[in-house]
Amino acid sequence: MSSVVITTIQAPTASVVAMVERATAAGFGLVVIGDRKTPEVVWPDGVRYFNVAQQQASGFALADALPMNHYARKNIGYLIAIAGGSPLIFDTDDDNAPLTQWRPREAVTSARRCLQTGWVNVYRWFSDAHVWPRGLPLIHARQSLPAPALGESSELYAPIQQGLADGAPDVDAVWRLLMDQDVRFRNGDSIYLPEGAWCPFNSQSTWWYPSAFPLMYLPSHVSFRMTDIWRSFVAQRCLWAMGHRLVFHGPEMFQDRNPHNLMRDFEQEIPGYVGNDRIREALEALSLSSDAGATGANLHRCYEALVAQGTVPPIEMPLVEAWLRDIETATVHLAERGVTP
Repeated sequence: MSSVVITTIQAPTASVVAMVERATAAGFGLVVIGDRKTPEVVWPDGVRYFNVAQQQASGFALADALPMNHYARKNIGYLIAIAGGSPLIFDTDDDNAPLTQWRPREAVTSARRCLQTGWVNVYRWFSDAHVWPRGLPLIHARQSLPAPALGESSELYAPIQQGLADGAPDVDAVWRLLMDQDVRFRNGDSIYLPEGAWCPFNSQSTWWYPSAFPLMYLPSHVSFRMTDIWRSFVAQRCLWAMGHRLVFHGPEMFQDRNPHNLMRDFEQEIPGYVGNDRIREALEALSLSSDAGATGANLHRCYEALVAQGTVPPIEMPLVEAWLRDIETATVHLAERGVTP
């Protein structure tokens, strides 16, 4: 059974209830990962909820290594879904509800090629508003230019696909502090980024297929507001080595955003504002293996480079290594259920 994975410190929100209804109808199960702050309540049918004690009893080494009260505990949800045989994982948050057009994606999809390399603001293809995704360097975000040209549509295998979210999309604190407003994206052709084209993607509405499962790792010892963004940069670099591409779709979720302290968000995004270009340079400089079984080794190599650069602290590496051991164990269970990465 395919899975939706969510982490939360709340009782089931209206968005989660809506997600349960749609996901269950589509044949998905929900894996919900709690933390110390999550209340012990009855969850809707179709949800497998795991409190901290249940996570620690899962048998995964990472469960004891992850910090408490941290978004990266979501990693345990990914492992549980993979070990359960999920051939597809939809990654989302507890304040996101599916739009009418939400539907399970296929690994082979139709998309148009972006004809630009370097930093790309994907939102420009889906909106005329001056809006940009969280993680895009501000020197590029401030440019209000027409969207880059696109090539013809083609069919391609894309093991990571990002959908956009209406309402309160995933933008940075600078945008919210200066221009905060409701955003509605256009539906349109899906876009894929070629090698050398970079755009951050998030954990708000993302589809993952088995060949990319090792790339789901969320780092723990980095800023909370950068954990999924820096994951996205590592994942994109590893996709190139695999010969695969990242696809962006139009809106499929609506975010009714949980309360945030915007100045705290801004503070936690500073490492990205000043460091994301350096991360791109470090990852582009790597020589990674194109072997089909090298995805985990490539992930490790990427984090070694970020540690050497001083962007990620050395304390992250034992968690990366625990993740890779756990993902190998979980993937064995996946294979036993007939799912081939």
